[in-house]
Amino acid sequence: MVQRTDEQHAEKMKKKQAAHDKIMAGKTVEKGLLIVHTGKGKGKTTAALGMVVRAIGHGKKVGVVQFVKGAMTTGEKVVFDAFPDQVEFKPMGEGFTWNTQDRARDIELSREAWEEVKRMVADPAYDMVLADELNIVLRYDYLPLDEVIQVLTGRDEMKHVIVTGRNAPEGLMEAADLVTEMTLVKHPFRSGVKAQAGIEF
Repeated sequence: MVQRTDEQHAEKMKKKQAAHDKIMAGKTVEKGLLIVHTGKGKGKTTAALGMVVRAIGHGKKVGVVQFVKGAMTTGEKVVFDAFPDQVEFKPMGEGFTWNTQDRARDIELSREAWEEVKRMVADPAYDMVLADELNIVLRYDYLPLDEVIQVLTGRDEMKHVIVTGRNAPEGLMEAADLVTEMTLVKHPFRSGVKAQAGIEF
């Protein structure tokens, strides 16, 4: 490994800063983003909830609708309930499809949750809307993908929408401005460790 002097390091960082500043000067567009978090790795909802926290910190109003989830109390609900003027937090599921084992009921609950997402997307009071685990209900065809894409792409130009869940449909990813795929490298569940408060919920 080559050791750099302080002067060499400073010169290199100066060049990097100039290159960075040049790139940033060309980024002038500000718009609402359609963001998709997908993949088999942990962290899709966690990352989305982090953006909700950031939005709260900037005085924004956020709507959170959780598909599938709702059968248990989560730490995030307790936190967001402390900001009733900024966050409307609605867990609207009864558990994963293998828990419910009732397709008709799952479809009904998915539609109810989707109607809440649509309401929030249409309401100019909300700066950001999180549709947590929407990808799961799309995967099982509980909602028509065309309708979902039409609503999400037809939103106000400054509204941010985040969609999470494994197996995001190709059409949704194509419509999105930002897609992140969480990759599973290692998970404690495979070593017999159960889901834990503060980590998974």
